[in-house]
Amino acid sequence: MNTFSKGAAMAAQRSLLRALGWTEREIGEPIVGIVSAASEIIPGHMHLQTLARACAEGVIAAGGKPVIVPCIGVCDGIAMGHAGMRYSLPSREIIADSVETLALAHAFDAIVCIGSCDKIIPGMLMGAVRADKPAAFVSGGPMLAGRRGGEKLSLSSMFEAVGAYTSGKIGEAELTEYEKLSCPSCGSCAGMFTANSMNCLLEALGMALPRNGTLPAPYSARLALARETGEAVMALLKAGVRPRDILTPAAIRNAERVDMAIGASSNSVLHLLALAEELGLSKEEISLDTMDEISRHTPNLCRLAPAGGRFIEELDEAGGISAVIRELIRNGLFEGDAVTVAGKTQRELTAGAPDPDGALIRPVSDPYSPYGGLAVLRGNLAREGAIVKKSAVAPEMYRHRGPARVFDSEEEAMEAISGNRIRPGDVVVIRYEGPMGGPGMREMLSPTASLVGAGLGSTVALITDGRFSGATRGAAIGHVCPEAAAGGAIGVVREGDLIEIDIEGGRVELLVPEDELASRLASFTPKQKPAEGYLKRYRSLVRSASDGAVLRK
Repeated sequence: MNTFSKGAAMAAQRSLLRALGWTEREIGEPIVGIVSAASEIIPGHMHLQTLARACAEGVIAAGGKPVIVPCIGVCDGIAMGHAGMRYSLPSREIIADSVETLALAHAFDAIVCIGSCDKIIPGMLMGAVRADKPAAFVSGGPMLAGRRGGEKLSLSSMFEAVGAYTSGKIGEAELTEYEKLSCPSCGSCAGMFTANSMNCLLEALGMALPRNGTLPAPYSARLALARETGEAVMALLKAGVRPRDILTPAAIRNAERVDMAIGASSNSVLHLLALAEELGLSKEEISLDTMDEISRHTPNLCRLAPAGGRFIEELDEAGGISAVIRELIRNGLFEGDAVTVAGKTQRELTAGAPDPDGALIRPVSDPYSPYGGLAVLRGNLAREGAIVKKSAVAPEMYRHRGPARVFDSEEEAMEAISGNRIRPGDVVVIRYEGPMGGPGMREMLSPTASLVGAGLGSTVALITDGRFSGATRGAAIGHVCPEAAAGGAIGVVREGDLIEIDIEGGRVELLVPEDELASRLASFTPKQKPAEGYLKRYRSLVRSASDGAVLRK
């Protein structure tokens, strides 16, 4: 029974439901809000209304009244490389606020969140935790890989082609060919980038049904998955199971294990930390340090694009995230008793998944690496930590020492890269791009892809207090904390200073004497970039990336 179904006190509200055309029966049924981030500007979201309608059919079949409501979203690929990217991470907070507002203002009995891309899924998770109504998730699914002859392509191929064109390695006709072939279908971009990473981690968290993260967007089976999700949320409602019952510390640790095993996007660290903050978990339960510990004891079992030449659709064919979870459970690396939206434990839900195929999914006994796909680095340049997607770094760059090439914005760095002013051995430093400094903590796929496209991916490192797209590969170290705008050491790096990187040792150091560094910091006044509107408010409230870049309460 919903809030509005009985009693004279709710008669006025029922009159508005009748204005929507609801029948007497519908007015008495549980109301399930289907939060759909459908959009005509995001390829991963262009088909979400179709999935929302399928989900609604599942809700109706299980005795509920579905209502489809909207949610904003930013396409990171389209926003990349210009000022629009400053709005991407901040949009996560707007989305969280929206889900909370929609669910509580309209007294929904349960919710289903339907999104695909980057900040949208994490924002929805945060909002679902706040509302704490029975909730389930279904994503739009990954894009199919593009094809160019025998080469498989994705959005990262396109950005790298731009770098190759700028450096004179390919011509305009070849660049146009890449442009037409790289993104062939609806869905979130085809590699293990942030969107697909988060949709895979929804399975590990227990908030989505199997294949949510890997079933390709164009496949009709995704419609069935959406219907099943609608039915599942009704079962959760009847059982009284809420997000906080599922999203326990064990569930977050499980997500971190899968994160490391599949070599997910470095942005997943920001979002899992933000989710932990929303759940009120302590630093002892979930922090950068716990993630580092999990990384050191979780083998890397998958090498998908951009770390390798295989794509999400192939992971689906090999058994998907269920196969990864089952392998981790069998080796004591995943808590199989964790609850899921399917009404089963993770162990029960994944029991029928196939064994690792040895190629796309390796067994724990023969991993790509004994350590996780992500690594936490610390040192005098990142006293509160930094993140690197280790699985996407060429082994010869695990240790690197070189002169700093210092830039105070992404645009300055891109001008130098495009002008062929970066040399093998350099360490490109991009600062004032953190949550406060940007403001907004832009992803910087353009600089990293341009370096790779120019043939410098295995000889040049990049360090920033901003962040990277999940499509980034190479020695790209992001989330440097404290950031320059907060007075961090990255703000006092000078052109030509030597920087030493030791990814396996977990270190990133500015090689100047400690007294010299202390003197620089003592006289340092950070720059503040102009900001208006939402970004100005965001800058005044946002916390460090080491806390998930959440807003102060």
